[in-house]
Amino acid sequence: METLKYKIITSEKQYDGYCKTLENLVFEKTKTKDIKEEIALLTLLVEKWDGEHNIFDDLDPVQVLKAAMKEHKMKSAGLAKKLNVSPGLISDIVNYKKGFSKDVIRQLATLFKLSHETFNRPYQLKSPVNAHLKNASVMNTKKKLKAA
Repeated sequence: METLKYKIITSEKQYDGYCKTLENLVFEKTKTKDIKEEIALLTLLVEKWDGEHNIFDDLDPVQVLKAAMKEHKMKSAGLAKKLNVSPGLISDIVNYKKGFSKDVIRQLATLFKLSHETFNRPYQLKSPVNAHLKNASVMNTKKKLKAA
């Protein structure tokens, strides 16, 4: 009897191994029918594990970003360089001073292999300038006052 090449994921170690294998298969230059089927199977197994073990649904987008950075041993400056944005922007995002732009959301989702929705959920910004405003889309605007 032939043993199965892949089984239902039951541990973090097995999950990590399947993710690495899947990544290698996806980046192969030529994809035969067998490789495509293997990619599909591994994707199903990894998605099943993710669905059962996903703690990101309980976290706001900034907490998810911090967890992903920690998991990838990445600092704000390194992330800023990968996203081609200023370190100040990353600092403002992780300190709840600015929200995620659509472009940053796309790049983060690709970089950390997460869905766009993970970073595109509402959360409360902490802006001392307009703390009285509840709408996050206007939290970072400043009112220009004319001198008397």
